[in-house]
Amino acid sequence: MAKDSESKLFAFLGVFLSIIGFIIVMLTRKSDRYAMYYAKQGLVLFILAVAVSIIGSLVPVIGWFIILPIGNLIVLVLWIIGIVNSLSGQMKPIPLIGKYAEKLNL
Repeated sequence: MAKDSESKLFAFLGVFLSIIGFIIVMLTRKSDRYAMYYAKQGLVLFILAVAVSIIGSLVPVIGWFIILPIGNLIVLVLWIIGIVNSLSGQMKPIPLIGKYAEKLNL
């Protein structure tokens, strides 16, 4: 089901701007299922990025040289996939995190 350009724009903002995008979509387009679908994924992606940063910073050596670089690379790849998916016009879950975003009841 193809979406109009306004829904795609807000879906894109929901992923691209992460937590800020989620808040924007939540305040302006809460009834837009497509935009909220991607805003929730952007929120879960933000939570993942924070978790990677905290865990990577707290674990000496292994965290600094393995967890942080690999975790941040994974977050970056998922973020790019989310951006591409949000502009596609179809509701496609971001790998690894999409199932968690779908469980959010907002």
